[in-house]
Amino acid sequence: MSTLRVTHTHGDHVTVTAACGTEILRYVYRPDPDAFESRKPYAHPVRTLAGRTVTGYRPHDHRWHKGLQMTASHLSGQNFWGGNSYVHGEGYRPLPERIGSMRHDGFPELTAEDDRFTLTEHLTWIENGGAEWAREERGLTLHSVDEEAGAWALDWSIRLTNTRGEPLVFGSPTTAGREMAGYTGLQWRGARDFTGGTVFAPGTEADAAALMGTQGPWLAFTTEHDEVDAHSTLVFAHAPENLDEKRAIHPSHWFVRAEPIPSVAFSWAFFEEFELPPGESFAYRYRVVVADGAWDRDRVGAHLDGLAW
Repeated sequence: MSTLRVTHTHGDHVTVTAACGTEILRYVYRPDPDAFESRKPYAHPVRTLAGRTVTGYRPHDHRWHKGLQMTASHLSGQNFWGGNSYVHGEGYRPLPERIGSMRHDGFPELTAEDDRFTLTEHLTWIENGGAEWAREERGLTLHSVDEEAGAWALDWSIRLTNTRGEPLVFGSPTTAGREMAGYTGLQWRGARDFTGGTVFAPGTEADAAALMGTQGPWLAFTTEHDEVDAHSTLVFAHAPENLDEKRAIHPSHWFVRAEPIPSVAFSWAFFEEFELPPGESFAYRYRVVVADGAWDRDRVGAHLDGLAW
């Protein structure tokens, strides 16, 4: 029997509570009220085992940033990221006619056993005019809850199939002409406490600014919280096949900022566009480790080595 407690509020959200009593994950799939923010499911709040919230929700600077969410900032002229759209030579413009959405179609699997929670979701990506462009099979697996280490892990997978009659073209603000702003794909918006936090990666002393647009197996973000004497660490990791040029549909790069806003995205189209032909699919797998404490490079590496894919 699982020590995780799962509650499903039908039509709204699914929550997972750890044995220590902390609600560590809430996955919200009801449609957002504001279409301009790109209606789609998201995970928020996400918390450490000690109860520190590590995701931000509708911050005043970007109302469409909602915890941890799958996005696509530039997709065949549509914006599945939300908010203003970047147009080369014009900057950011409010173009509501370009805002797409993701429709929740059902959960073929919701299981909790042996300290693992697994969710499989079917979604449809819909352009602003109502045409269905893609089908997605999404997977979330919460696992490796370790109270001694003060950490747990969330694996997030996507398999997207083009149902349109022509190729889907994936890009980003950088492919549209804005330098070093290649955000798209699975995106995390940090809680306000993460602003100015410390970002590091294996094999380099580079900080957040220097890591922007780079490649690597993982990236960590640590911060000290206000009000309490406590730190939190988030680790963002690629499944091995994501960085395998022979297996991945397109190379992945990090989009990362510590200031003025804390954000990380597993960008699948940072520098170059790629096409997904009609009827074809692509797949990626990601891992996010949520930990209490200020972890260093060695501790992150050792913890990841102990988690099998």
